[in-house]
Amino acid sequence: MARWCASRGWPVHPLSPGRKTPVANCADCRLPGHRREGCACLDAGRWCHGFHAATVDPERIGTWWGAHPGLGVGVACGPAGLVVVDVDDHDQPPPARDLLLPGIPIHPDVDLRGLSNGFHTLAVLAALRGHPSPADDASTLRVRTPSGGLHVWYRAAEDGRRWHSSVGSGGGSSLAWQVDVRAHGGYIVAPGTVTPAGTYTPLEGAKEPAVLPSWLAGELERTGHLRDAQEAAQRLVRPMAPSRARQAVIAAGGGRDQATRVLASALAEVADCASVPEGAGFTDKLNRAAYTVGGLVAAGYLTEEAAERGLMEAAEFARPGQDRRSAAVVRSGMAAGSRRPLQLRSRP
Repeated sequence: MARWCASRGWPVHPLSPGRKTPVANCADCRLPGHRREGCACLDAGRWCHGFHAATVDPERIGTWWGAHPGLGVGVACGPAGLVVVDVDDHDQPPPARDLLLPGIPIHPDVDLRGLSNGFHTLAVLAALRGHPSPADDASTLRVRTPSGGLHVWYRAAEDGRRWHSSVGSGGGSSLAWQVDVRAHGGYIVAPGTVTPAGTYTPLEGAKEPAVLPSWLAGELERTGHLRDAQEAAQRLVRPMAPSRARQAVIAAGGGRDQATRVLASALAEVADCASVPEGAGFTDKLNRAAYTVGGLVAAGYLTEEAAERGLMEAAEFARPGQDRRSAAVVRSGMAAGSRRPLQLRSRP
């Protein structure tokens, strides 16, 4: 399966045997302070740092899976030009109405009885736009997951747009409740991969991804999936007040642009933990980011609400399902950082 994916130009990386997470980094790469930038493992063709090690090199693929045939196969979606709609089938009571379809209000009179998973919310979204649900799109590759969910594979159109991943429910950039997106900044489990829960099995119909439908691309753009860390930061940083002091900072090279860069760097460091399931120092990185962002808030570059939202989105992307723990770290770090306003100045 790894060779099949690579033959289509989709970079692949190993997953831990029987699991859907990347193989852990080597011992050196788990040390505190280690970063993937300039990592010797990647230069040497080893698989550290998850999807960042993905390759289409036949020799490297042969070495990896030849020596460890039990490894699963992950596909780095961004470099592969893939946009995969990840539909969950967790039978749960629905959340608040404003979290079902982000950005689309649902009137209180609408009966939500029977709505309990991502298949339902995706069908509602498609129906509102006058299209069949992507879950029923037999023109593209669809893969049933062992948990009963579905991966709907599409190719990004060659129009220069870069779609980005979202993970988690109600995180502000999700497509719908229990519906995530895997694109740049994420990976997808390849069909045929086996776990103790079952096999990722292609459904009848197309065996190759179709081009992302234009209506679905519009929904992805509406829900913020074109953002990268820099673009997200630009949306979060408040415009500078036209005071003389602020104008002086801007003229000196500081101000909003510099605040955007600082915020983007802080969010990106947290989000990068997504590629390392263990030993990434996630809590420390989230705490440092929250401290920095708290300083931006105290200095007036960023609203507290926007700051917390940005940090929680990055945390949810890196460590889905740990909202309570992440929220506690964010609150503590921001509180500490708010006691030291971060006054930005130009570089000497």
